[in-house]
Amino acid sequence: MQEFSECFSDLLDPRAKNALHDLREILFIALMATLCGSTNCCDMALFARLKAYLWTGVLELKHGLPSHDTFSRVFRMLDPAAFEKVFQKFMTSFAAAAKIDQPQGVVALDGKALRRGYERGMSHMPPVMVTAWAAQTRMALANILAPGNNEVAGAMQLIAFLQLKGCVVTADALHCHRAMAEAVVERGGDYVLAVKENQPALLADAKAAIAAKSKRTAPRTTKTAAHGRRERRSAVVAPAPGMSDKHDFPKLVAVAKVTSKRGTDATVHRYFLLSQHYSPARLLEIVRDHWGIENRLHWPLDVVLNEDAARNRKDNGPANLAVLRRLAINVARAHPDQKTFLRAKLKRAGWSDAFLFEMLANMR
Repeated sequence: MQEFSECFSDLLDPRAKNALHDLREILFIALMATLCGSTNCCDMALFARLKAYLWTGVLELKHGLPSHDTFSRVFRMLDPAAFEKVFQKFMTSFAAAAKIDQPQGVVALDGKALRRGYERGMSHMPPVMVTAWAAQTRMALANILAPGNNEVAGAMQLIAFLQLKGCVVTADALHCHRAMAEAVVERGGDYVLAVKENQPALLADAKAAIAAKSKRTAPRTTKTAAHGRRERRSAVVAPAPGMSDKHDFPKLVAVAKVTSKRGTDATVHRYFLLSQHYSPARLLEIVRDHWGIENRLHWPLDVVLNEDAARNRKDNGPANLAVLRRLAINVARAHPDQKTFLRAKLKRAGWSDAFLFEMLANMR
């Protein structure tokens, strides 16, 4: 609890001065509850009551246990930007304690809608959380609520939080623009950005360079069979001399094409802009790693922690609880038992105090 308090010491309490419950104790209980599978503020209050014996000697709780209204009020009022800074500070301290290496390899950027986190009458515009996810550690590095549901603006703000030396930033075509490339390069990283018809001039030149290269070199091909389906993927990487200057696109040195076919589905062709001339084999690895943010973050958030069904709508509640869920997944993923899948870890933590203590010990 001491280490947790130190990380959260700079977080200002937005409530009135006569608030009864300590902010850090509320957040500590909320994190523990989420680690045990809680999905809303009512769950957190119930968890606090049923596990009251755990807090003896750990928390003071001078005014008793917080109610679900207290949890809800705190998350509605907390500044999401300040809470995100604490998230990053906590993850830095946690990574050092758990001996987790600094992120290397692929850092994927992607947005995820909080499907039911909208205000009344705004179901067509649910809030969007943008996350930077490290493929190597399978952890969220930083998160931000997209301003005005503008995922592009959110991703640009997110990049400013990251140290990207030794990392390859990947993103879909929505983020394929000069400002993103420049921001990644300035932070010391490289990029692999998907390019589609939203950048017609870039796409046309990329196709021309790849067509010229394909005439001279056979593509690198891989075949996989898993989960009842077979997939064939091939890649061509071609140098792009002059494209960086022609399109004013920072550090653009190569382009690539990835062709994939699953079973009897139609063949899909995807094109990418590269800041390094990767081998076709390495490019296939990078492109596959990018989709880990969908399979290993967004999917567990919805299926394990029911984020799509979360009805926290008011004020800052949706953004702050979204950050809390990502923090809980990071802590669970860092537990040394890598053979137990995420849902089972959260179930075990809820059913077994000993396993929950193991997670707490791993946070020190």
